[in-house]
Amino acid sequence: MLTCPLMLATLTTTIHRQSHESTRICRMSTQKHDELVLEETRTHTRPPPLYKVLLLNDDFTPMEFVVVVLERYFAMSLERAAQVMLQVHHEGMGVCGVYTRDVAVTKVTQVITYARQHQHPLACVMEENE
Repeated sequence: MLTCPLMLATLTTTIHRQSHESTRICRMSTQKHDELVLEETRTHTRPPPLYKVLLLNDDFTPMEFVVVVLERYFAMSLERAAQVMLQVHHEGMGVCGVYTRDVAVTKVTQVITYARQHQHPLACVMEENE
């Protein structure tokens, strides 16, 4: 908490702004004059770490199924899904998206569950984005 000089303080008001800044206004009265002191501190927060969701190539999952997964779980257009599918096919893996940890875990779980329900060994993993 901030401290104000103690010169016969008569009124102290704290205002908190939603932008993670806090401002404290101290009204100080003396017998000769009024003085207004404004002190501001900033709270620094770091953005959450981001994770890449990746699809890994295998020799058994049909390309059409991979396109359906990309459209359904990553909201990709048909053209974009086909590009990512070809990247997975040719390079061994492809980035489906970059998300916060909780969202990335959910996407990986959804894709793996959907693939197993359709009896495909499609692998989906996440790694921290650099």
